[in-house]
Amino acid sequence: MHYKFLLILLLTLISGRLAAQTKPISEEKFISIGDIEQWVTISGEDRSRPVILFLHGGPGSTMSQYDDAIYGHWKKDFVLVYWDQRGAGRTFGRNAPETVTEDYWIENPLTVERMTADGIELSEYLIKHLGKRKITIVGTSWGSVLGASMALKRPDLFTAYISHSQIVNGEEGFRHAFNKVSKLALAAKDQESLDKLATLGSPPYEDARKSGQLMRIIKKYERENSTPAPANWWKVKSEYNNEKDTNDRYNGDDYSFLYFAGHKQMGIKSMEAGVDFKRDGLRYKIPVYFIQGEEDLLTAPELTKAYFDKVKAPKKEFVLVPGAAHGHNQAVIDAQYTAVKKALKLQK
Repeated sequence: MHYKFLLILLLTLISGRLAAQTKPISEEKFISIGDIEQWVTISGEDRSRPVILFLHGGPGSTMSQYDDAIYGHWKKDFVLVYWDQRGAGRTFGRNAPETVTEDYWIENPLTVERMTADGIELSEYLIKHLGKRKITIVGTSWGSVLGASMALKRPDLFTAYISHSQIVNGEEGFRHAFNKVSKLALAAKDQESLDKLATLGSPPYEDARKSGQLMRIIKKYERENSTPAPANWWKVKSEYNNEKDTNDRYNGDDYSFLYFAGHKQMGIKSMEAGVDFKRDGLRYKIPVYFIQGEEDLLTAPELTKAYFDKVKAPKKEFVLVPGAAHGHNQAVIDAQYTAVKKALKLQK
């Protein structure tokens, strides 16, 4: 009886200690970054786990408003951080005036340099706030511009860079997409798209509206040739499902895309036009993993692979995902998860 009591006591102490060591984290708040308040969410089942910072695409396509259907199962292994970047989502809503005019757009420019600096400042905050030595970054599409820039500039902050739909050279990629989708439309005898493409002509454009029109045709053909994400992934959380947040996401997306594409009439320079990692992004000091959709038209596999082949890094890996286009689907999420595990040496 005495031994049974001691055994129960020992098991109780062990379970209590384990419970004390596992502390969940759930924070949603504005943080001062780059002299403005920016929206950041942090969540995980155990705050001692490695930290993953997601850099959303778009620019302006925030991730914080969605429920856990996409990355929720990662919370058992990692602390997940979503960030509404400068000019997007709740960060846009916090800093923009009640009535947004063209003067506001012009007087508040977005640049790769400024937003890269924001990302580095956020990373420094997370390391200090969460008591980490380094964090891991996962960047998608536009987020890959920030992710690569951050990794190249401050490798001391990061364990690895996980790229998805990497933008290599903005203008070259857009021209390549135009040529590819023109061939697809011709093969499909899609006269409506062919007429629109003929009207647009080959990029680059000086009007953001033309870039948006080409993007719609690109997305049309990507949808036709890829496996989509489940519809429930894009369910908006109840606390974000209101008129203000919806308007802030919509207006922020317009504002961000305007600076991504450029609009000469308003004197707005394209952020995309200045991106060329083949020129100034060939040497990484941390491991890099490239996740690439095989059916991606916007950031084509052949362009991404050509860049990847020239990259020097302590470790690098290129993963081509069949059935995936430019955006997310389950196969992309699985590939990202495997890459993060490998980068953190949590599995071979």
